[in-house]
Amino acid sequence: MKIGIIGLQGAVSEHLEATRRAMRKLDIEGEAAWVGRPEQLEGVDGIIIPGGESTTIGKLMVMTGLFERVKRLAADGMPIFGTCAGLIVLAKRGDEQIVRTRQPLLGLMNTDVVRNAFGKQRESFEVDLEIPVLGKKQFRCVFIRAPAVREAWGRAQVLAKFQEKIVAVRQDNLIAVAFHPELTSDTRLHEYFLQTCRRAGG
Repeated sequence: MKIGIIGLQGAVSEHLEATRRAMRKLDIEGEAAWVGRPEQLEGVDGIIIPGGESTTIGKLMVMTGLFERVKRLAADGMPIFGTCAGLIVLAKRGDEQIVRTRQPLLGLMNTDVVRNAFGKQRESFEVDLEIPVLGKKQFRCVFIRAPAVREAWGRAQVLAKFQEKIVAVRQDNLIAVAFHPELTSDTRLHEYFLQTCRRAGG
């Protein structure tokens, strides 16, 4: 199995390491690869869009040609995992901040998102949340200038909420969370994504 992590900006190395640890736990033979150009997506079984600055990530994806390539792969059923900024980039709609900054949106998930839903950098926090698809044990969620989903519809399924805000969503082979699972030692979300990739044929 090969997982490509969009490496234009943000928490890339942390996702590489978390994905490798998750592969070892699931006894999956494979690799996690840093992706900066469309041709580097050849042969991947899944894609991770990391946290960072969403407008920068989106615009760099457009400039490098990754934006359209990812969109086409997703249309063909490629599993994609977006965290924090990745949740924004995957969405179909966004708030006034997203409109004002001309944030490129892949428009893949039936979600309407809000930037900085929990405050700015200094309001960052950690909390244990129940995410039923991961089992009974709560998941430590690291929120850093985090977005949230204010509406999910159609095939988009809510996986978790915090303070009545949607912070984790799944839609078919797409998974998006508002927090940073790669900044904890818990690899269950990465394992959940890898299992999605395996079912999709990876």
